[in-house]
Amino acid sequence: MKRFRLGRNAVIAATLLLSNIAVSGYCDEKHNFDNTKNLDVFYSIYKQLDLFYVDSIKPEKVIRTGINAMLGSLDPYTNYIPEDEMEDFKFITTGEYGGIGSIIGSRNGNIIISEPYENMPAAKAGLKAGDVVLEIDGKSVKGKAINEVSEWLKGQPNTIIKIKYQRDENKPKEVTVTRSKITVSSVPYYTVVGNNTGYILISSFTDKTGEEFKSAFLDLKNNKKITSLIIDLRGNGGGIMEEAIKVINYFVPKGVEVVSTKGKVKQWDRVYKTPAEPLDTQIPIAVMVNRGSASASEIVSGALQDLDRAVIIGSRTFGKGLVQTTRPISYNGSIKVTTAKYYTPSGRCVQAIDYSNRNPDGSVGKTPDSLTTVFYTKNRRPVRDGGGITPDVTTEEVQIPNIVYYLESDYLLFDYATQYVRKHDKIDIAGKFALTDADFNDFKAFVKSKNFTYDRQSDKALKELKEVAKFEGYYESAEPEFKALEAKLTHDLDKSLNKFSTDIRNMLEIEIAKRYYFQKGEIAQTLKNDKEIKKTLEVINNAQKTSELLKATASK
Repeated sequence: MKRFRLGRNAVIAATLLLSNIAVSGYCDEKHNFDNTKNLDVFYSIYKQLDLFYVDSIKPEKVIRTGINAMLGSLDPYTNYIPEDEMEDFKFITTGEYGGIGSIIGSRNGNIIISEPYENMPAAKAGLKAGDVVLEIDGKSVKGKAINEVSEWLKGQPNTIIKIKYQRDENKPKEVTVTRSKITVSSVPYYTVVGNNTGYILISSFTDKTGEEFKSAFLDLKNNKKITSLIIDLRGNGGGIMEEAIKVINYFVPKGVEVVSTKGKVKQWDRVYKTPAEPLDTQIPIAVMVNRGSASASEIVSGALQDLDRAVIIGSRTFGKGLVQTTRPISYNGSIKVTTAKYYTPSGRCVQAIDYSNRNPDGSVGKTPDSLTTVFYTKNRRPVRDGGGITPDVTTEEVQIPNIVYYLESDYLLFDYATQYVRKHDKIDIAGKFALTDADFNDFKAFVKSKNFTYDRQSDKALKELKEVAKFEGYYESAEPEFKALEAKLTHDLDKSLNKFSTDIRNMLEIEIAKRYYFQKGEIAQTLKNDKEIKKTLEVINNAQKTSELLKATASK
């Protein structure tokens, strides 16, 4: 690996050059001097380390650590993207890459196929979830990191790769796979739920989201004759703002302001209005959100809420009101830098954390509700800034029992699904599939055979309470009650599996459905028992309730 040295004069020259471009209007003479001084200090320190540190220094590693620390002191979204990571970054924005079309994972030191994509090279070659990858083009993957193996699997479309794998205890096999362009849809599923209600899931906002959403909506409207619509943005962390604006535009008239941005460089401040004629301005809409909904998801939900065009249902969103711009830098890298804040039509910014005002220890906290400001929607409904989007109808997020978490993290759900697929050629369609009682009893026997145990928070809490009671001198008088409680909390796997059987069955059915029907099957099976979907249907199909929610409730 080549070593490089930063020239002191080059650093100073670059700093002086920066001070003379457009942003110089925001820098005074002292600021310019501080820039030059501190860059010079940084270079001097690195030079001394490079010359005299006892061990050889790897410049890429040391400088990268410094860069990451510098950017980390600003916010989590300002990032350096070196040349070798640009392809991964492009995938986030486009949903495209060259490869075999499969998610891989690490298990007991082995690389396994976790999820092959439908109709992609891996699936077409016969690779299935649970297969252990042994070699790629003759190179062993034993002990290799997932990222390294992932790079081996990626490559230009139409190139050939040989994969040796093992399934169960069978003899290893080798398949030849032709890579292709893999496109991961940002609108992976849409359907009709309830009584003529369309459902569209948006998992992220890539450069194709607008067109994919439009296609899904028109199919539901023209061919399925839907009378209302649910847009599911739960867990959608955002993406390209322009694609969010397209989705809003489908339901809002042309020329309406839907978002604005303001930053340090005033020439970059913009007001975004809907650029085209809408598809439907009348259909009732519900937008589902949760704390995993952020950025572009909050632009969509915030604009439709401010314009009283949709009812927002779920839990408060993440609160990311910052806009990033990608700028090219030396050696084919880029920096993704926060350049502005965005504001919904009412004028509010949903940013929950003020990264510029940190605590003495460097930590940051969310803006308390008491310090937020009231804004008003088109119908004069009060909404607040500073903490994400607060839904019009709040639902409780489903709490997954502790045992389900450990069954999943210990791969027992995954392994049983793998075993189940080997024994069953087909299952009922996704969304209707259900395990029999005999199947669930078989699963319980499978779990017991693995000597499964799980961490129970009640045990920890009881032990801590006993310690406190002993310290404060109350334990002896309360000892009978403690022993009675211990008896009730005694670990009983059979009891736990039965007590949480509904949740366990649901998760197991989802894992199994995914094996037969891929991602669409996973989503369809998930919707089968989705309590939040049921609540949303109740609201969106009650015209009077929807109307009341969107009416003015306060005057300025």
